[in-house]
Amino acid sequence: MGLDTIAAISTPIGEGAIGIVRLSGPRALEIAQMVYKGADLFKVKSHTIHYGKVIDPETNELVDEVMTTVMLAPRTYTREDVVEINCHGGIVAVNRVLELLLANGARIAEPGEFTKRAFLNGRIDLSQAEGVMDLIRAKTDKAMSVAVKQVDGRLSTLIQRLRNELIETVAHVEVNIDYPEYDDVEEMTHDLMNTKTKEVHQEIVRLLQVARQGRILREGIKTGIIGRPNVGKSSLMNTLVQETKAIVTEIPGTTRDTIEEYVNVRGVPLQLIDTAGIRETEDIVERIGVERSHQVLKESDLLLFVLNYNEPLTEDDKKLFEAVKDLQAVIILNKTDLPKKINMKEVEQLSMGRPIIPMSILEDEGIDELENAIAKLFYAGEVDSGDFTYVSNARHIQLLKEAKRHLEDAMEALEMNIPIDIVQIDITRTWELLGEIIGDTASEALIDQLFSQFCLGK
Repeated sequence: MGLDTIAAISTPIGEGAIGIVRLSGPRALEIAQMVYKGADLFKVKSHTIHYGKVIDPETNELVDEVMTTVMLAPRTYTREDVVEINCHGGIVAVNRVLELLLANGARIAEPGEFTKRAFLNGRIDLSQAEGVMDLIRAKTDKAMSVAVKQVDGRLSTLIQRLRNELIETVAHVEVNIDYPEYDDVEEMTHDLMNTKTKEVHQEIVRLLQVARQGRILREGIKTGIIGRPNVGKSSLMNTLVQETKAIVTEIPGTTRDTIEEYVNVRGVPLQLIDTAGIRETEDIVERIGVERSHQVLKESDLLLFVLNYNEPLTEDDKKLFEAVKDLQAVIILNKTDLPKKINMKEVEQLSMGRPIIPMSILEDEGIDELENAIAKLFYAGEVDSGDFTYVSNARHIQLLKEAKRHLEDAMEALEMNIPIDIVQIDITRTWELLGEIIGDTASEALIDQLFSQFCLGK
């Protein structure tokens, strides 16, 4: 890694004003100079941009007018020499430039290889690299804010501090083993280990307490919109998305398949899934849609259960209440612009304390109340991406849970006055688990797997 020079398109493929092709490696300037006609890239100052043309060296054909940026190691993303060629943003132009670079000695980058090189060259640690991926995938401002802080090293700094506190206790154990004649060393080591273990345990518990919110920010909430046909499910989705995605008609059963869309509700990213109306039906196509709706019901983190305020509860409604009785749900009474015919006492009894939101989607009433209810369910009204260090990555959460378990074993052993050199085993294992978060003790196979999830060009 690092001996060859890699290249990739770093901007999304498609029509646009600018497309960027990035080179990184020891021959970045040399390969770029082979196809670039303009300033001498070996003589320009680092971090400067220059107008020129990309020419096919074999045919002398003009490929594109470009702006070329030179960034010299080590002050680059990868800590290698980097050249970025800014082309016109059409698919053909950027591909032609990339093909010329590959033909003249570069290698196509693997997914995430630029960031992997940044990690391997010591510019960022593993948690910061994963923060880069989260930043790319962020769907709300709060998700982006959390990712930016992870890229900036907030989580890394905290984890490193906890590891330093643990290694300090391990060092005292080693002193105690090497100098057993000093009784006060053993007593000091036991007290120090007890104090530090509890401090680190409390910090990990706090991280895990906000991990649920962090995962919501990172991954979103899979949200199924369910209900009988023609109660307003598709209208609700269109209102939340604020554009027409689903077909809305007065004909029951119009939605025959699931429709998905991401929306931002009070900083909560929702993966909305509009389902076919759930009811007994003889229509084969509609029945397939209903079966898919039942599958969505099982897989969703949150359900928006829509009822018709203008109709009494039906047997299908009651069956749906039974199906969602153990699931997180918000009950929506739609069509409050029409006369009330639903039995509210019956709805309250079947809702089992879950939020009930009266709405008229047609009149655009009740949307704020629904959004507040969703935010309250998942953030308990409190989310502060500025003050907290959020853990949102499933790998990090699992490692923290394992570290917490080993610390609890150590704390229990200390209470039982088990020799500290035995307790040290759990302390050392905790130190190793925390190291896996930032990549200090991560295996090569794990690193390869993580970076393979990145997009090309990053």
